[in-house]
Amino acid sequence: MGTGIGNHAVASTSPRGQSMTFLTRARLGVATVDQAPCAYARGVAMLAKVLTVSDSVVAGHRVDTAGPALAARLEAAGFDVVVRRVVVDGVTSVAATLLELSAGFAGLIVTTGGTGLSPRDLTPEGTLEVIEREAPGFAERMRAASPFGALSRSRCGTIGRCLILNTPGSVRGAVESLEAVLDVLAHALALLDGSSDPHPPEIGGSTSISSEGPTG
Repeated sequence: MGTGIGNHAVASTSPRGQSMTFLTRARLGVATVDQAPCAYARGVAMLAKVLTVSDSVVAGHRVDTAGPALAARLEAAGFDVVVRRVVVDGVTSVAATLLELSAGFAGLIVTTGGTGLSPRDLTPEGTLEVIEREAPGFAERMRAASPFGALSRSRCGTIGRCLILNTPGSVRGAVESLEAVLDVLAHALALLDGSSDPHPPEIGGSTSISSEGPTG
């Protein structure tokens, strides 16, 4: 199936390569989030869209590798990646595309590119134009996952029932950032969807499960 990138259609075929972290865990037999679906998100469709922000990719000077890598990792984690897009750098272009992608959508949008310190790295500013509430914990986790995290200005937040995550433009940086938060994405989307499932006890909350003390 093809997905739209700018004004072009591209195949949504997943790349053969996956992140070193994911492959290493699989080879060692270590349980991953892919093997332990979040019980708190049962019944919530795991839909995702991937947006690559890059002047050079749009101009045809560079091949998009981070977008397909993110799509492949999301699919391995149980998400259905329904759209992949590429847009030029800039506050207006990013904001307009995020508004389009999030309209009537309940799910996850992951951006790659434009989060650094270069003059054209304006994805965070475009994201802030759109989101209704910030979710800083996601960005904090993602930055902590890499020794280069201090160079990332990624922002994360929600609009309606949609969660938007900014990740770096490199394949490694994008996938490492995504993997840093994969274990909480299902529950976050369930909360945005208005799920009646209780909060996991380990993160607090006021439900009967998380607030009841010992009885007897």
